[in-house]
Amino acid sequence: MALIEILMPQMGESVMEATIISWLKEEGEKVEAEEPLLEVATDKVDTEVPAIREGIIKEFLAKEGDIVQIGAPIAILSTDGSEIDISKKLLQNDSVDKKVSIPVENKVSEEVSVTKEPGIEEVVASEPASVGATYSNRFYSPLVKNIAREEEISPEELDSISGTGKEGRVTKVDIINYLKKRKSKGAAFKSNGSSLHPIRSAVEKGTSIPVPIAGEEDEVVEMDRVRRIIADRMVDSRNVSAHVHSFVEADVTTIVKWRKKVQDHFKNDLGVNLTFTPIFIEALAKALRDYPMMNISVDGYKIIKRKHINIGIAVALSDGNLIVPVIKDADKKSLLDLARQLNDYATRARNNQLSIEEITGSTYTLTNVGSFGSTMGTPIILQPNVGILAIGAIEKKPAVIETEEYGDVIAIRHKMTLSHSYDHRVVDGALGSMFVKRVGDYLEEFDEHRAK
Repeated sequence: MALIEILMPQMGESVMEATIISWLKEEGEKVEAEEPLLEVATDKVDTEVPAIREGIIKEFLAKEGDIVQIGAPIAILSTDGSEIDISKKLLQNDSVDKKVSIPVENKVSEEVSVTKEPGIEEVVASEPASVGATYSNRFYSPLVKNIAREEEISPEELDSISGTGKEGRVTKVDIINYLKKRKSKGAAFKSNGSSLHPIRSAVEKGTSIPVPIAGEEDEVVEMDRVRRIIADRMVDSRNVSAHVHSFVEADVTTIVKWRKKVQDHFKNDLGVNLTFTPIFIEALAKALRDYPMMNISVDGYKIIKRKHINIGIAVALSDGNLIVPVIKDADKKSLLDLARQLNDYATRARNNQLSIEEITGSTYTLTNVGSFGSTMGTPIILQPNVGILAIGAIEKKPAVIETEEYGDVIAIRHKMTLSHSYDHRVVDGALGSMFVKRVGDYLEEFDEHRAK
């Protein structure tokens, strides 16, 4: 009998536990591979978890409402259709040879053979206490609680919201719709006892941060949830990493001419809109391969050298916020593959269709500030990366170039500035400068005769 333990999958970096909202199958029911098996929630997202294999669900090891550690077993799956009662089998003194799915980097799970001793311990973590709020016995997912805290919804107010989820559970959609209605009615925000506004919090602590006072003709707009998260992440990154910056100007005339020559071929024959960004990603991935100490993370006084080169791409959304989808193993992809994936990410990002796996796991970040007209920028590092590269606008500039026939001459060239922000805790000026220079070299050495 082939038995597999289904584990709680990784739900993003820094996420250590998740709450089981509901099982979408019953014990004894058959499930297909990649078919949704259960719905889980963290403080960042509600999502469905698919089955990793086809089989029959033998036993649930965690109940709806349980908070489970990432990597802990949540169910047992029989892959050969056997109807043996696994719960009784495990009470016997015979060891069970089975395959256990174990989360690994860049995958939801990977199977390895192990021998498990009789009996399976149910792994259920205690629910973390809510800061400044005491909730009733009604079930709320971590995501809903997180939104309630950020929007300063009191426990009493949260209890009054009608839920459309299972057994009247308040879903993410329910609380967002409630917030929209509350805002449209001009309802005053209720405090749950915690001070979330950074300036107000600083004033309450007696610090000297000036408080902005809105005039009669000024408009006061509340940050939405995404903007609040971005604001907190940016401040946290500044507090964690010692930011320093290096700049390089690159001559991309060859790239500009090549793209102009092949962009119709890419669009009409290959069905891909070719922008400059995949070319930048290709050069960046090569430089990260040359300088692996830029492809790292920091854990206290330990350095984690990343095996995979996963480049996060900052994408601006229509609401003014941004999201960072991740191109996994970017150094192993062709320029055409990068262009296709970027087109797909850009479309789905603006339609809020990206999965957790597609927005986590970056080892370095790229942001194209030139697409908005900026010539350079000093972006803030996206944790836990140690570097981020800003691509500036491409501009025509007079430049001195060396020719075989005439020697040094002045010519019009296409130039751009590369701005490298890096973490001075582990990246010194020499490495930070050499790295961004190498990116510029790859751009300037671009092969104009390549087909794609």
